[in-house]
Amino acid sequence: MTKIQLHLQDKDGTLHTVQARVGRSLMHAAVDSGLDGMAADCGGSLSCATCHVIVAPAWAEQLPEPAADELAMLEMTAAPLEPGSRLSCQIRLSTALDGLQARMPATQY
Repeated sequence: MTKIQLHLQDKDGTLHTVQARVGRSLMHAAVDSGLDGMAADCGGSLSCATCHVIVAPAWAEQLPEPAADELAMLEMTAAPLEPGSRLSCQIRLSTALDGLQARMPATQY
């Protein structure tokens, strides 16, 4: 099982480096690591927008464009959208994303 490193900033501004298994979602990696601020209420079924993250610009460019259903759900986030705003349940981890940097907004509710 291949693992990669992710650099995730929690809602309080603390930077965490976590190991995540390739093939998992960014949301599951954050939840599995116990990071404060990742609510993920729907468990990744794309129905709640409580896994909102802001992906660093250099990494956001490497992600596929969000699908229409992700864009629609992003309109329901509690925190204002920013460049790089994504739902972490829709980001599938690959070896190309080793070192990915993202931060969680101040609130998911």
